[in-house]
Amino acid sequence: MRVGGIVLCGGQSKRMGQPKAWLPFAGEIMLPRVVRLLSEAVSPVVVVAAPEQDVPPLPVEVEVVRDEEKGRGPLQGLAAGLRALEGRADAAYLSSCDVPFLRPAFVRRLIELLGEHAICVPQVGDFHHPLAAVYRLGVADTVDQLLAENRLRPFFLFEAVPTRIVTGEELTDVDAGLYTLRNLNTPEEYEAALREAGSS
Repeated sequence: MRVGGIVLCGGQSKRMGQPKAWLPFAGEIMLPRVVRLLSEAVSPVVVVAAPEQDVPPLPVEVEVVRDEEKGRGPLQGLAAGLRALEGRADAAYLSSCDVPFLRPAFVRRLIELLGEHAICVPQVGDFHHPLAAVYRLGVADTVDQLLAENRLRPFFLFEAVPTRIVTGEELTDVDAGLYTLRNLNTPEEYEAALREAGSS
């Protein structure tokens, strides 16, 4: 099975107060760092940006595609990414751009656990993590249908197609602290992550 990657960077970063894709992190810029880490597990990787968004320089092999319209959430970005991977992958790992501690082994484990399902998504406590999940390209039509119906929550997609829910216990041997799931939404979370990166 050929698995590509999709990194969404078109969110509004309101709570952070500045574009997350451009945040410096451990000698890198956030978006290129996440693309580099994800590329250790999957290929090709595409980045989905908002229509007019400035994107940091990326490796030449990384395609940047644009959301058709802004502000419709991760399903819109997933749709654009899946279309961009048509003919080049059978499935894709979907990531946000603000996960500087992404572990390639976590991505590989989710791919292994996909099996015959259409989606493989972690659930920790009551919370699903749609931006750290694997989606077969065949879900694209269902995503388009949900978007047309203005049903924008990823959970609607999980209800509509065969979805493998993965528990934290199935992932801790490859990512003990589940750091891959740790996205940065506020300046305080960013500062804390910088301190951890500096001390590790």
